[in-house]
Amino acid sequence: MKINIFILILLFSLSLSAQEVAKSRSGNFALTNATIETVTQGQIQGSLLIRKGKIVDLGENIAIPDDMEVIDCKGLSIYPGMIDGGTQVGLSEVGSIDLTQDANELGDITPHVKALTAVNPNSVIIPVTRTNGVTTVITSPTGGLFPGTAALINLHGYTPAQMYAGFEALVMNFPSARSRGRRDNRSEEDRKKDMDKALKKLNDLWDEAELYGKIAQAHLDGKAASPTFNPEMAALAAAVQGKIPLMIEVNESKDIELAIKWVTDKGLKAIFTGVAEGWRVADQLAAANIPVVTGPVLRTPNRDSDRYDRPYANAGLMAQAGVKVALRTNETENARNLPFNAGFAAAYGMGREAALRAVTINPAEIFGLSEQLGSLEKGKNATLFVCTGDPFEPATQIKYLFIDGYMVPLDSRQIRLYNEFLEREPGLKE
Repeated sequence: MKINIFILILLFSLSLSAQEVAKSRSGNFALTNATIETVTQGQIQGSLLIRKGKIVDLGENIAIPDDMEVIDCKGLSIYPGMIDGGTQVGLSEVGSIDLTQDANELGDITPHVKALTAVNPNSVIIPVTRTNGVTTVITSPTGGLFPGTAALINLHGYTPAQMYAGFEALVMNFPSARSRGRRDNRSEEDRKKDMDKALKKLNDLWDEAELYGKIAQAHLDGKAASPTFNPEMAALAAAVQGKIPLMIEVNESKDIELAIKWVTDKGLKAIFTGVAEGWRVADQLAAANIPVVTGPVLRTPNRDSDRYDRPYANAGLMAQAGVKVALRTNETENARNLPFNAGFAAAYGMGREAALRAVTINPAEIFGLSEQLGSLEKGKNATLFVCTGDPFEPATQIKYLFIDGYMVPLDSRQIRLYNEFLEREPGLKE
């Protein structure tokens, strides 16, 4: 009982800490005298106007309406909000407390479980992620073969529905023949047998979902009785029929090759995620026209024999081969480090422009939302930030941040703690 009371008190205090952050405010804003990094249309010197959550105009010498709040951005730059292509933000809070972990459901086949319904809008992780210019993230379930349905969310809102950014995808963890760790004593032959068994299970499940979808459609057409309701099969059938995208987590080169063949044989349009060894099969990924969300960049090599910089160079090597690449952190509390992942990718062969696209317009295009997000253009959502320099540089400071036209305060529990102990009153006793 005492432990339960302690947990409740901790959760309540975490909630209060999140609520202490200042509120966002809507309005009409004119960001003037700025360097505007549009991403898709080059760099512009001038102003950007926000009305009713949209960018209504941008450019040089544009008239500023009288009803707009003017924010002088002289010496500052405006960028579109960065998009992290894979996190558990909102699904996980305190690693040592199970009650705050909601990214992994019991069972190997849970495609009907939606990450969006489990998102905690009051997570203390959200404000600190925003302070680095990350405005939008994929929050994704983890676990078995089909762990659930991922969702794209904006890091602003009182409810998951308010945060929803318009994209969901069914997550699949593609079977792997890779060693499970140092204690994995299976021979190569045994690994292959296990892989074949796993692929058979996947194919049988997919065929079953295809049949379920056909029966359900025949029922809608008045040609068959309704199938017994099965939420798992209904969710899988939606992916089989192309009604929801498929995000396939796959990392080792041989597994990637098998996944390419599996997707091609079934005529599916899929997004590959992780893709740690994508550089080894980049030409095949490009030929199959499969978009990739890769990362984290800041990690150790996949194999002991690989060069130390393979994770840093992976995204750039795939991009150079013609693969459309977006980046992810695959983190929760460290999703704020997305720009630094992009910075390493830029430095190790991807280049700054391509790396910037990989955290802005590329994920927007991959998720089918390029008309709303990913670049600064007239008519798009006003989801952007104003900063002192290159956002990939740790010294750069974010000065203003907007999500769907709301000016979001750059405040967080971490900033408040920093300020509290920076100027302690009373100070240390002499």
